[in-house]
Amino acid sequence: MNSSPTLAVALNTFREAVRDRILYNLVAFAVILIASAVLFGEISIGIQKIILINLGLSSISIFGLLIAIFLGIGLVYKEVDKRSLYALLSKPIRRSQFIVGKFLGLNLTLLVNTLFMTAGLWGTLYYLTRQFEHQDRFIWIAIYFILLQLCLVTAVCLFFSCFSTPALSAIFTFLLYVIGTLSSDIRAFGELTKNVSVKAFTTFLYYLLPNFGNFNIEAWVSHGRSVSGSLILLNTLYTLCYGGVLLTASVVIFSRKDLK
Repeated sequence: MNSSPTLAVALNTFREAVRDRILYNLVAFAVILIASAVLFGEISIGIQKIILINLGLSSISIFGLLIAIFLGIGLVYKEVDKRSLYALLSKPIRRSQFIVGKFLGLNLTLLVNTLFMTAGLWGTLYYLTRQFEHQDRFIWIAIYFILLQLCLVTAVCLFFSCFSTPALSAIFTFLLYVIGTLSSDIRAFGELTKNVSVKAFTTFLYYLLPNFGNFNIEAWVSHGRSVSGSLILLNTLYTLCYGGVLLTASVVIFSRKDLK
């Protein structure tokens, strides 16, 4: 596959996302929320740093999720609705390149904005403690897991946007995210019921839906706990495999979509 059209679509998607006002609003609000953790720290003697890291990472994750959903749900629909897709596909570019380019473009947008919010977190952390400790390096792993999670969310958004409206895509993605975050608890509930059918159904959901709960290590990191290399490897491979399946499915659906 020629990478030039794919990269062109990715860069154009990034430029369009940067011009979107809601992007700046979300990033600004996230940075403000991270900075406000200092105020909570001042009234919580002895746990200022824990509150700051936990709230800061949670803010990055939540607002990254909102950016991914708000921008991701219109990746395909907006192009079709404005009829700009027809002119684009008339050029030497395949539908698969269009989909992959959109996916890469949104992930580039999320990466840049996550780095901005991360800079705000580190700046606030230094302002509060006036030093960085050895265990603070695990914050970068938590940020990496957030990016992996957002990559999966982007793949989910793109998948739904290939055959649904923006409103339904947002609802489906959000519900899938909530269920995926609670998948371990849902499976545990199924085992507690002692009902074979319920247990089989919850186990099926556990393995079928994306497990977003594995990426949530904010509490670990905020308490200075280490993160194993095996977890990093497993989460990386999981994102590559599950995201690859969703991206392939999106390409197949969009390639067969009637755009007339």
